[in-house]
Amino acid sequence: MSPRNAFFAGAVVFALGAVGLGAALLHFQDGGRTATQTSTVGGPFSLVDQEGRTVTEADMKGKPHLVFFGFTHCPDVCPTALYEMTQALNAMGADADKTEAFFVTVDPERDTPQALKDYLKSFSPRIRGLTGTQEQVDAMVKAYKAYAKKQPLEGGDYTMDHTAVIYLMDRNGNFVAPVNPKRPPEELAAEIRRYT
Repeated sequence: MSPRNAFFAGAVVFALGAVGLGAALLHFQDGGRTATQTSTVGGPFSLVDQEGRTVTEADMKGKPHLVFFGFTHCPDVCPTALYEMTQALNAMGADADKTEAFFVTVDPERDTPQALKDYLKSFSPRIRGLTGTQEQVDAMVKAYKAYAKKQPLEGGDYTMDHTAVIYLMDRNGNFVAPVNPKRPPEELAAEIRRYT
């Protein structure tokens, strides 16, 4: 994905999130922040992780979590985002047990559970990869107001244009904000920790 397309896709989601956040207030519940208003980002889905276990939106509730859409053949944006997520989770120390992180493929044709398992070995073991049928993946992309489109390349290969945003969701599965992974890991860790 070109940096220009990644920026555009990310900006669209950021704008959607900012509008939603403008109308939502935050409150503390059992020691952690949650959104007081249900967001339009997120919703029902059913995928499998890199171990072949079914994961639904219900499995994401109970802990704040990060969600990133990408694919294993991504040359730059995805490994950079996953590295930054890894750094933030490492900076959380023991508090990382109170959160979750998900890498959702937008390329289920190539990203089988085994492909995700192999790919994610380079990042935090706390990051779970999610895949499924094209229809299942498309449903989650739509629910999260994300963007993904196959782009043909010369020689019959292809790449994927996709939203390049890390979503922060609260313990109830409500969208909080797109996080800025360019900040120091300690700052990102502190932001996530506020919702534990």
